[in-house]
Amino acid sequence: MMATVRVQPPAKTPGLAISDSRQLMFGKCPNPVTCGFDLVIGNGTVFPEINFTLPQMTIEQTTWRNVTDHYREIGEAIVSTARRLRIPGIVVEFELLPPMTENPAWGAEVTRILSDRLRRGYEEDGLHSALRVTPVDIRDIVRPPNLRSGKEWDLMRRSFDQCARAGAHILSIESVGGKEVHDEALMYGDIAGIVFALGVLAPRDMEFLWRNILRTCREYGIVAGGDSACGFANTAMQLASQSLLPEVIAAIDRGASAVRSLVAVECGAIGPSKDCAYEGPILKAITGIPISMEGKSASCAHFSPVGNIAGAMCDLWSNESVQNIRLLSGSAPEAFLELLAYDCRLYNNALNTGRADVYRAMLVESDVRINVQALVLSPESTVRIADAIVSTTGHYRKTVAAALECCTVICEALEAKQLELSRSEMLWLKRTEESLQSLPENEDSFIASMMSAYGHLIDPSSYGL
Repeated sequence: MMATVRVQPPAKTPGLAISDSRQLMFGKCPNPVTCGFDLVIGNGTVFPEINFTLPQMTIEQTTWRNVTDHYREIGEAIVSTARRLRIPGIVVEFELLPPMTENPAWGAEVTRILSDRLRRGYEEDGLHSALRVTPVDIRDIVRPPNLRSGKEWDLMRRSFDQCARAGAHILSIESVGGKEVHDEALMYGDIAGIVFALGVLAPRDMEFLWRNILRTCREYGIVAGGDSACGFANTAMQLASQSLLPEVIAAIDRGASAVRSLVAVECGAIGPSKDCAYEGPILKAITGIPISMEGKSASCAHFSPVGNIAGAMCDLWSNESVQNIRLLSGSAPEAFLELLAYDCRLYNNALNTGRADVYRAMLVESDVRINVQALVLSPESTVRIADAIVSTTGHYRKTVAAALECCTVICEALEAKQLELSRSEMLWLKRTEESLQSLPENEDSFIASMMSAYGHLIDPSSYGL
């Protein structure tokens, strides 16, 4: 039968759950989570988290039967592959597409299809599993975004409620509060605008949003997983990979983004965090929750400079997403679940044979000197950034502290000749650090200056301003 949710809540007092970077390890965390069909996450085993989407097709009433047929096929393929590869446990993530959030009954129907298939897999084969359901944040359809009221907010709330009722075990979201400012700030490399988005606007929206998500999770006795700075730091990562943004800004953005994602945990989320939340290791160091990560095995969805190091501290290992199309071997979800399963066998063999430290070091060292974005994700950097966050108060000051610590980490690596940057990147690093140091201590003064620059992009009432 389905497991009840059992978890030791993350500590609310200042300090780090994991202060020694050597203890920041894949497959282990201080606060494991038990959910779904008797799946224990973060208690000594790394599990695959398979994610998928539809092939290119129109989603409307006339095609809906075809849509549900795809998800039935995917559910069958996942359970069959898990049986064939003797996968001990699995998380399945269903990320709703926009029409499925705009029509809450559609998202709920697919949730029920997948949850029922996992239930049968548990009853017939003993497959431990959990279904993560992630509605789309559709509140930014209108501009400026109306985040706290209106049609889109009502549809999102109904989507969460109906998916929870239909059999979701974990609820997550990739929220967009502050993204309207962050996008423009990235275009100009404006670190003050980035801090305004990540440290002022996003946390305010996260508090409002996650209080509502937690109410739904408590009502149905399911897990509040976590949020993701995908629309923020992952956007920066992709722009940097196309040489449209300095790498150092993308790296600093990554560290700073952890503060807004941390708000979900402050509100009561217990993990596992979202796979596309590359800031997950910082959350793990601060709170001890289990995290999902993605890297080389997510190249079906996007490229990244952190393909190995991203897995050094994961508790779930994900492929991000893949379309349900046919490959030579079989369906793409089957193929990528096999990739994840073999990755997880390596993780778990390293844990079970006492060689986890060696394997983790190999994952880290293969990336950390090649790209500055990998540098800020090393266990050592992660703990330093996490410590900077908990050593101050207020989301604004925490965001500035995280960004400044990223600058320090990068500068020290350069001085130690452990990293090389182009002259242009060096200039951007210097400019960014100086900009951070010049930001006002007082948040109200900072907000006033930012409203004159970015106020036209936002609806102040959406952020309680």
